[in-house]
Amino acid sequence: QVQLVESGGGLVQAGGSLRLSCAASGSIRIINDMGWYRQAPGNQRELVAVSTSGGGNHYADSVKGRFTISRDNAKNTVFLQMNSLKPEDTGVYYCNAEVVPDYTALTYNYWGQGTQVTVSS
Repeated sequence: QVQLVESGGGLVQAGGSLRLSCAASGSIRIINDMGWYRQAPGNQRELVAVSTSGGGNHYADSVKGRFTISRDNAKNTVFLQMNSLKPEDTGVYYCNAEVVPDYTALTYNYWGQGTQVTVSS
């Protein structure tokens, strides 16, 4: 089994900052891409940022220049630094990881439980 546990959400005023963390644990052989998605009420889940296994980072246009994704491969952890937050950034943020468990050669997609981010105007 593989688990993703997020932390760092909360309530912040517009213009403020938050840092999200997501730690993967369990029967992990390899982690490929790790990323963050978010879902606002009434909306579909959307990609926010992804850190690829090749070292590249990709961002949604709406967060470019404000959010930074990083990862600590030794600790199987991915971070999302969110600056200059806007009310439209409000939503539940989900961590996602493409993992090869140590009991198989197949790649599986795992999700965290989500952490609420609320930005007040």
